[in-house]
Amino acid sequence: MTFEAVDLAVRYGKARTRALDGITMKVPKGAFYAVLGPNGSGKSTLMKALLGVVDPEAGRVLIGDRDTSRWTRRDLAREVGAVSQAEHLAFPLTVRDFVAMGRYPHLGPFRPEGEVDREAIQDALVRCDIEELGKRSVMTLSGGELQRVRIARALAQVPTGLVLDEPTASLDIRHEMTIFRLLRDSADRGMTVLLITHHINLAARFADRFLLLSKGRLAAEGEAREVFKEGTLASVYKWPVSVETDSETGSPRVTPLQEPPASSTRTR
Repeated sequence: MTFEAVDLAVRYGKARTRALDGITMKVPKGAFYAVLGPNGSGKSTLMKALLGVVDPEAGRVLIGDRDTSRWTRRDLAREVGAVSQAEHLAFPLTVRDFVAMGRYPHLGPFRPEGEVDREAIQDALVRCDIEELGKRSVMTLSGGELQRVRIARALAQVPTGLVLDEPTASLDIRHEMTIFRLLRDSADRGMTVLLITHHINLAARFADRFLLLSKGRLAAEGEAREVFKEGTLASVYKWPVSVETDSETGSPRVTPLQEPPASSTRTR
């Protein structure tokens, strides 16, 4: 599965400025691709556009070399798993039943679970470290537990592509690392992973390629050496940083400097 945008532009309503403006990018099959940028840079809008939730004002979006408008919702759900930032829980399902919802695109409304479905559900529970929560109501879960359950539901689909928007925002260090390792492993198994995240250093450690957004525009795209540049990052995030190579992992490590930009210093 590949994801591609060509000169993509998105505008909400009659807003004066575009939420995305001229974005061209391609996520290769089996890549772990991280989308970075400050708040309001257009990361979540990019996810919505790639999944056909919002219509482009200009440009094209393709999933697997097919325009998003040519995918039925069910066919797309069979191929692409999605984890948004948040969702409303309407029913007190058990964790196991919630994860099993990931099999619906394959089952349809009437066919019961088969052995393949049960194996996919169990594998998702184990991989997200929530097997012991299976009988709990989702209404009783902490924010971090619920986030892992939502990721497990997407994995239960056994998709060829996975798109996630800030999936580790509520997780502690252990489970944050578990999810990043899980996504790396999924990409190594051939799944295409597109991750929106604020965790720059973890993204640098685990992802293959990166897209850096700034106010809806492309600031940098490519491998770590092409994106993790001090001047580029400082310009996008409006804060000086240093970029060094981590001696243990060999990946870039970004450190904010102590002094704020001169423009943000208050005059007394």
